[in-house]
Amino acid sequence: MTEQQQQEQQQQSLGTAAARNLATTTKSVPQMQGITSRWLLKLLPWVEASGGAYRVNRRLTYTLGDGRVTFVTTGADVRVIPRELGELAPLRGFDDDLALDAIAGRFTQQEYEPGDVVVERGRPVDRVVLVAHGKLSKIGAGEYGADAVLGTLANGDFFGEQALLGTEEGEGPAEWDHTVKAVTACTILSMSETDFQETLGQSASLQAHLEEYKASPARAHNAHGEAAIDVASGHAGEPVLPGTFVDYEGSPREYELSVAQTVLRVHTRVADLYNQPMDQVEQQLRLTIEALRERQENELVNNRDFGLLHNADLSQRIHTRSGPPTPDDMDELLTVVWKDPAFFLAHPKSIAAFGRECSARGVYPDSVDVGGHKVPGWRGVPIFPCNKIPVSPTRTSSILLMRTGEAAQGVVGLHQTGLPDEYQPGLSVRYMGIDEKALISYLVSAYYSAAVLVPDALGMLESVEIAHGGGE
Repeated sequence: MTEQQQQEQQQQSLGTAAARNLATTTKSVPQMQGITSRWLLKLLPWVEASGGAYRVNRRLTYTLGDGRVTFVTTGADVRVIPRELGELAPLRGFDDDLALDAIAGRFTQQEYEPGDVVVERGRPVDRVVLVAHGKLSKIGAGEYGADAVLGTLANGDFFGEQALLGTEEGEGPAEWDHTVKAVTACTILSMSETDFQETLGQSASLQAHLEEYKASPARAHNAHGEAAIDVASGHAGEPVLPGTFVDYEGSPREYELSVAQTVLRVHTRVADLYNQPMDQVEQQLRLTIEALRERQENELVNNRDFGLLHNADLSQRIHTRSGPPTPDDMDELLTVVWKDPAFFLAHPKSIAAFGRECSARGVYPDSVDVGGHKVPGWRGVPIFPCNKIPVSPTRTSSILLMRTGEAAQGVVGLHQTGLPDEYQPGLSVRYMGIDEKALISYLVSAYYSAAVLVPDALGMLESVEIAHGGGE
C-alpha cells in the first residue's frame, strides 16, 4: 500500500487545503514599507499661500560678515575660491577678480594635529586664517581666571580678518584675544599680513576699496543686524525725544509653492472586474499619495531653495564639542532658539546617539506627551524622528530645533487649499481620461513650501557623530 493510500484511509474529514477553495479570504489593504510617521508635516503650522507665493517682509538687516568661505580641492591640495573672499568684512563688495585671484594665491595650506595651537592669545594679529577642514576651539580667559571655551570653528569659518586693515598710525598692532587650538586634524589656509600688504601695493582698486571701508561710518544696528530704532528711556523733564522709523528690506524674499506630481494609471479591466472587496483605484491613489507626502517631507528638509537644512542661518549653526550629540550640545542648541522652542527634529540614529551619551552620564531625557504619544524630549522640548535628515558617509548628521507659527515669527509650512479636484488640503487628483490602451490616468499633484520668518526661529547642530564603537 502506497503512502498516499495510507493517508486517504486515515483522513476522516475535509482537508484545509481543499476547504480554502470555498472560503472567503480575509485580506489587508496593500502595505507600504516606505510610509513613515512624517512628524514634520504634522507639526508645522500650515499657512495659506493663496497667490502661489508667500512674501516674508522683515526689518532692514545689515550683513554682519558671518558667512563662510568655500574651497576647491584637487587631491590633497586645497584652494580658496577667490570670489568667496568677499565673505571677509573688509573685502565685502570688492569685485576686482584679478586682485581677488592674487589674494587667494597668497594663502598657504597648513595641517594641524589635535591639540596643536594655531594662534596664541596675546600675540599680534599678523595673519588671516581660513578653516578648510576640521574643528578648532576658541579658548579665552574665563570670569575667574581659568581658561574657557568661547566657541567652535569648523569648515568654512575664518578669523583674523582685521589683519587686512593693517595698523593705524600711532597705534600698536592688534592682539589675539583668544587662543585657537585644533580639536581634530585640521587643514587651514593662512595668509600673513606682509603677503597681503604686498598684494595691496599692486592694486589701486583694492587700496581704494579698503580706504572706503575704513572711512564709512558704522551703521547703527541691533545685535541681530537689524536697523536700529532710536528710543529714549529713563529721562526726566522735557528732553527732545529722538525721531525714528522702522526701515524694511527693499527686496523681501518670496517663497513660491513647489510641486510634486505623478500620473497614476489604472487599467479599466482592473477597475471593472477586480474592484471587490477593495476599490482598486482608491488603493492605488492611497499609496501614490503616501509616496508624494514622503517626497514632500523630504523636500521640506533637503530642498536647496526652501529646505530647512539649507535655510538655517549661518549664525544659527553650531557644532558639537566632541562629536556625538551630548546634553551640553543640546543645551547649546537651545540657546540659539531660546524664544519658545517647539521641537527638535533628528534622524533616528541621532536620537539613539544622544540617548547613549545621556546613559553614559547617568542622565535620563524627559518623556513628553504630544497628542497621546510619548516621545523623548530634552528640557521639556520634544525630540521627533525624521529619516529625511541625511546621514553622511562618515556617519554624521544634523539636529534641527525650531520655533513654529506666524504669531511666534517661527517656521511655517506653505500650501494652497481649494484647488480644482482637491483630494486633500494642498493635493489634487485630476482625471485625465482613458487612452487607446484602456488606461485610466489621474494627475496627482501636491503643492507646498516652507518659510523661516526670522533667522533665530531655526537652529542646527551640525556634524553630529552617530557612529559608535566599531561603527554601525
